[in-house]
Amino acid sequence: MKKNIGSRFAFYPTPVIVVGAFVDGKPDFTLVAHIGIVTHDEALISLNKSHYINRGIKQNHVLSVNVVDESWLERATAAGGVSGRNADKSSLFGYTLGGINAPIIDDAKLSMECVVEDIYEMGAFENFIVKVANTFAEEDILTDSGKPDYHKFKPVLFEMPNYTFLKTGETLGECRSFMKK
Repeated sequence: MKKNIGSRFAFYPTPVIVVGAFVDGKPDFTLVAHIGIVTHDEALISLNKSHYINRGIKQNHVLSVNVVDESWLERATAAGGVSGRNADKSSLFGYTLGGINAPIIDDAKLSMECVVEDIYEMGAFENFIVKVANTFAEEDILTDSGKPDYHKFKPVLFEMPNYTFLKTGETLGECRSFMKK
């Protein structure tokens, strides 16, 4: 028998990312775990309205999504521990400008440059609907067909109900392999 545990999110875990954007001409970064897939090339990134970086995202309509792995988790959490309003986070990471001028974190093995298509306000959050413009990946984490291999690249996951970070697990099989014939 199932127990009602109240109104709690149980959709997680989701990948931990660091969003990068320019605010008044200077790069800023923040840790984000509230993300989701909207379509095959669009995502939702949800940020509390109080985040300093939101201003730059709304000014420029571009941002980077840098997927965190264990090798730089400590610095990634530092990006979320203080506001860019109170501290200059521009030197927290080495970065390269991507094709649409979003700051791509050099330590991230997988990054996406995104264009903001829409913004929805809900309660205390601004929800950015973004379209992936460019995806950058280190070659050693790709399969022979050029897709990310999550056995090689193990992004950190965020699990909401307990506020914990997790490692990716093992593969059970391709999704359609479980369909009955």
